Amino acid sequence: MMPKKKLIEQVKALLWAKGEKSLETAKQLILQEKIEFEPLQEALRYFMEEFWVDVLHPALLSLACESVGGNAEVTTQLGVAIVLLAGGADVHDDIIDQSTIKDTKPTVLGKFGKDIAVLVGDALLFKGLYMLHEACAPLLENQKKTVLELAKQAFFKVGTAEAKETSLRGRFDVSSEEYLDIIRMKVSVAEAMMKIGAVLGGGTKKEIEALGNYGKTLGILLTIRDEFIDIFELDELKNRVENECLPLPILVALQDLKKKDKIIKLLRRREITEKEVEQILDLVMSVEGILELKKKMRLMSDKESKRLSDNRLKETFILFLNSSLEDL
Repeated sequence: MMPKKKLIEQVKALLWAKGEKSLETAKQLILQEKIEFEPLQEALRYFMEEFWVDVLHPALLSLACESVGGNAEVTTQLGVAIVLLAGGADVHDDIIDQSTIKDTKPTVLGKFGKDIAVLVGDALLFKGLYMLHEACAPLLENQKKTVLELAKQAFFKVGTAEAKETSLRGRFDVSSEEYLDIIRMKVSVAEAMMKIGAVLGGGTKKEIEALGNYGKTLGILLTIRDEFIDIFELDELKNRVENECLPLPILVALQDLKKKDKIIKLLRRREITEKEVEQILDLVMSVEGILELKKKMRLMSDKESKRLSDNRLKETFILFLNSSLEDL
């Protein structure tokens, strides 16, 4: 008997099935652009072909549209625009956070330097805005206005979240709730994708709001999951300590006065090694607040699952929620 595929693997396969067309189209559009400076051309190629794998956002667009009875194909071009816009924002975010490696791969900043990275981010944003205009051109006027406003507000919120996060660098006194507020803003694009997909599918006002709430909840859960993962990855943890805000689970653990000084002492080591990571993990994961955080995540998931009772794709959406909690 074949072992059952893990939930997260099932979700990844579904995301690729629903979002790959937009990602591949975005890739081809960038590769077709004639850039007269070879290093910039190479950096754009590297980012789109070897680094950027954003199938989540176009997949959410597609699924939301389908879930209200719409034709998911109408979301493809808009998905292309969001892939490019999110990519540009990601490159710029890496520059702000001085992230040179992600998931064992060099970022554009790490491989090509700051100057080229800035220009790569700019190029992706410019192309993304152009494609957003093109994708909205055939829409009804009220749909176009709604889509553009949702997209604008989402990326403004993400930018605001990044700006707020910069003020938390190197601080050990950040409350977990303060950082959770930033996470809620960071997931605005996922929330907007669900709303926009529902708009394009002809959803009712009630359906649009419900799917937007789902997108926000899913985004928060996936982001918190990534916050846990960052503690296990040495390079990512070191960069978080040196250049970014500490991962959420560590912020939660620092509220435990019995563990706080021990954790801070380890984080302030001149060179954090795998040994220190193991010690930090032992301290963090044993804190009562972490159990409460996981319980809160489960309650969020259960609450959202109940709201999906009438949705055509409720089983798929519930699968996404459950996968965000797997192995935590």
